[in-house]
Amino acid sequence: MTIRRISSGGPFEAKVGYCRAVVANGFVHVSGTVGEGPDAASQCRAALKTIGAALEEAGASFADAVRVHYYLPDASEFEPCWPILAETFGANPPAATMLECALIAPEYRIEIELTAALPG
Repeated sequence: MTIRRISSGGPFEAKVGYCRAVVANGFVHVSGTVGEGPDAASQCRAALKTIGAALEEAGASFADAVRVHYYLPDASEFEPCWPILAETFGANPPAATMLECALIAPEYRIEIELTAALPG
């Protein structure tokens, strides 16, 4: 089995000891990803941009997503993200779970973790 690791160059990857994504056994496993911005919706967009770049580097796209987890410290902030997610996944929605939990720092309002199948 070949394992390929993809880094986004973020400062926490080396500090914590993880990479943005791992390609293995026909899947792309994208680490929990947060984004910058004043609210959950803007952070959602930013996180999806980072995730999209990792998927592209792996040779996949959001259309290949099979599973996604959303983590929010306040579940009431999830609804403003729905249109962004519906637009991102379009006609290819993955299986999804949303969990309300504490994130690594209080300024983060959403974290997104995704698994995609490699096409072909």
